[in-house]
Amino acid sequence: MPERFVGDALVPIGTTFDAAAMASGAPGIPGEFEWRHERLAVARVLASWRETGPCWNGSGERYVRKHWFSIETASGETARIYFDRQARGSRRAPRWWLYSLGHDPAPVGAECTPRPA
Repeated sequence: MPERFVGDALVPIGTTFDAAAMASGAPGIPGEFEWRHERLAVARVLASWRETGPCWNGSGERYVRKHWFSIETASGETARIYFDRQARGSRRAPRWWLYSLGHDPAPVGAECTPRPA
């Protein structure tokens, strides 16, 4: 299936978060999301990587802006999702996003860290 851009917000369901990832400072990817009034269940994480950007105050430091994940869903599809560390707008602004469905698990040119199944 060719990659299809989606660009929709995801709503985490319940308390199924990866506590080990959270202990290391990364977002704990939930086991399920609500997307378009349906459940999108994460079967496994295929790869993960980070997107960084410069400090907005000009210090020269780099900060993680987004945590990206290539996942396989319970229905067998592949999806690319991300966690936005600087949510726009209010404190209740979405932080998890579905970027695309149907793609190669590892993006070309990205620094990926394969995750164990």
